[in-house]
Amino acid sequence: MAYVDGFVIAVPRTKMKSYVKMAREGKKMWMKLGALDYKECVADDIKAKWGTPFSTVMKLKPGETVVFSYILYKSRAHRDRVNAKVMQKMKETSQPTDMPFAMKRMTYGGFRVIVSS
Repeated sequence: MAYVDGFVIAVPRTKMKSYVKMAREGKKMWMKLGALDYKECVADDIKAKWGTPFSTVMKLKPGETVVFSYILYKSRAHRDRVNAKVMQKMKETSQPTDMPFAMKRMTYGGFRVIVSS
């Protein structure tokens, strides 16, 4: 059964260029180390007509937008193996000290895929 890591992040619009650069580097690493797919998606239409809007959930501040991201794996075990490799690689390379978003406001979780095309 497929498995997905999902992320929702509030990113200042002034830092989107830096975020995209970081996301592209992340995509290269995750895909090289075994992920099946990697997507980074920026908010385009988040004024919900029903439910709770992302802007409310993320407590967006003026000048911020939402990024929704996901990484696809074969299974949770596959995710764990790939992420262990990614974490090891990150320890071996220099990482940015100034993240283009607030880590404390990031939401993240692992999900079993129950319906797929």
